Amino acid sequence: MPDSHGQHRPSSAGKGRTRPALPVRAALGRFGCLALLSLLAASCGDRPGAPAVRQAAARAPEAEVNWAMTRGGPTLGGRVAARVPQDPVTAWTFAADGPVTAEAAIAGERIYVGTAKGVLHCLEAATGREVWRFTAKDAIAAAPAVGRERVYVAANDGRLYALRLDTGAEAWQFSGEDKMSSGAIVIPAPDGAGEWVLINGYDGTTRVLQAADGRVVWTYKTDDYINGSPAVVDGRYLVFGGCDSQLHVVNLKDGTPVHKIPTSAQILSSIATHGPMAYGSNHGNEVVAFHVTEGRVAWTYQDRALPFFSSPAVNERLVLIGSRDKHLHAIDRQAGTAVWKFPTGGRVEASPILFDDGVVFGSSDGRLYAAGLAAGAELWRLDLGEALVASPAFGQGRLVVGGEKGTVFAVQARGAAVK
Repeated sequence: MPDSHGQHRPSSAGKGRTRPALPVRAALGRFGCLALLSLLAASCGDRPGAPAVRQAAARAPEAEVNWAMTRGGPTLGGRVAARVPQDPVTAWTFAADGPVTAEAAIAGERIYVGTAKGVLHCLEAATGREVWRFTAKDAIAAAPAVGRERVYVAANDGRLYALRLDTGAEAWQFSGEDKMSSGAIVIPAPDGAGEWVLINGYDGTTRVLQAADGRVVWTYKTDDYINGSPAVVDGRYLVFGGCDSQLHVVNLKDGTPVHKIPTSAQILSSIATHGPMAYGSNHGNEVVAFHVTEGRVAWTYQDRALPFFSSPAVNERLVLIGSRDKHLHAIDRQAGTAVWKFPTGGRVEASPILFDDGVVFGSSDGRLYAAGLAAGAELWRLDLGEALVASPAFGQGRLVVGGEKGTVFAVQARGAAVK
């Protein structure tokens, strides 16, 4: 734990354990999911560049790396092909019109970030100057998604808005039957004709829309609320969890069901994927690994009787996820056993970002942390002075994160030459 001088003492590996998946769902029902969501608010949903972040892609220059949608791309892996910024400093700040509880999107020379008051701010990445703003009719509790020509933003007024990148003018909007608290995903249409926008709604419906005009391509209905975004696996499947305590696997092409993989409790956040595997947390204080193509649970991890509210980040070796026990947990991706835990001074509800040589994450103690991957040793900490519930984003050489008091922080390596 941090000592009296605010310095981190390296912690020993966590005592987390794996156990067989429970065969019976927890009987929490809709009310249980709603009650927890009322505590989490928007966090329980929790581009001119390419729409996907490929797991094994060749490294791009860090000044060209984008974070065009939630968790960095359609796999929701929370990973970037870059190194952790060293000796970080705050490059600029921007005073948003309200609390920020969701990730920013970063594409090209623009940053897009929404607020609890329903305003989407478009900022210059280099300076933080506001370029334009758009106001929805309710809170923006999810990350925007940037496509070729538009930015797509979901709001708690039940609408998905498609806005022009240059001016923020509305191109079209789509209305669901309840709020949309998960971030949209933008991918090339499988037939090569334009783009698709993938969105989950609190009405329990997954929708695929044509990016050009918002026309519905297909829908898939579940039996309960959906809070997390859908992930794309192997270019063939959409994968997501819901308050019906199941991981849903459906065909990307037409929305037909492939698997429903049960777990012991509601899945309240976005999952992360790596190859044919998906990883997520549930309301039973567990982290669960699912084999998507085989339709089964691979392992279940539990440490203490406190919930994991963040979405995971995953690489070849580790699954990293924050907990309300004030720690970031590193779990062996294959075995599901604890590797290390990193203590902070507050709840870790924001999702982490995995870099090639470390992980960066925020805490409700107001600090942004970086830790090494081998043993969780602290690389640095930066005190930003506001609780960090929103997950950080990384693009164009900068970390961007919003605080609960409404400040947007751009953080970069000291002396870095970025656009």
